[in-house]
Amino acid sequence: MDLSTLSAPQLRDLQQQIPAEIKRREVQEKVNVLNELRAIAKTRGYAIEDLLGKEAKVKTATGNKVKVKYRHPQNVELEWTGRGRKPKWVESWVANGGLLENLLV
Repeated sequence: MDLSTLSAPQLRDLQQQIPAEIKRREVQEKVNVLNELRAIAKTRGYAIEDLLGKEAKVKTATGNKVKVKYRHPQNVELEWTGRGRKPKWVESWVANGGLLENLLV
């Protein structure tokens, strides 16, 4: 590809597309390599997960749930873990003279 023929907006657009394409290709390459390894293990009578143990299991995106630390006294559906920005209901509670400690679970 001859970059000298592209305009500045085209180059910026290309620059934004490149990281996503690299990530997509890396993910696909990992899948391909894992499938190749599974095939090799299978020809020897093993499953890749058995050979590698827990490390080969697919990680889930859910992760560990953080416990709720604060809850609205009148509306139990309003909860907050205490991480990140304060929700609007917490800010409103404090602005109206309420103490954050009164919301602790």
